[in-house]
Amino acid sequence: MNKQIILNLPVKDLDKSKAFFSALGFTFDPRFSGENAAFMNIVDGTIQAMLTTEPFFKSLIDKPVANAKQANEVVICLSCESRDEVDSLIAKAVAAGGRTPHPPEDHGFMYDQGFEDIDGHLWNLVWTAPEASC
Repeated sequence: MNKQIILNLPVKDLDKSKAFFSALGFTFDPRFSGENAAFMNIVDGTIQAMLTTEPFFKSLIDKPVANAKQANEVVICLSCESRDEVDSLIAKAVAAGGRTPHPPEDHGFMYDQGFEDIDGHLWNLVWTAPEASC
């Protein structure tokens, strides 16, 4: 069995969140989705996210749900295959209602920029030159 990473993210409006991430090119698996959650493929077979309505998310934990627009617990970082892919995903995120919390950072061997989704979760997109990879 291949290992997978599945993020669980609370969202205020499941349909709006699905539309936002669909605009970035992410897909959803209806087999694992319903009225309270949507299973999103970020990198097929290895990285997915379960977008859950806040009330459903709250039923899974014994602490309050953090308001990601006011405080952050995590930054989700995704590697990209090129600078163009970073820029393209950022442009799609902004066009779909997200925002960029900082300008792109170009270190020559590494290029990154982040976006905040419509629920306030932070995503960082990074390209690293092949010669700089581990």
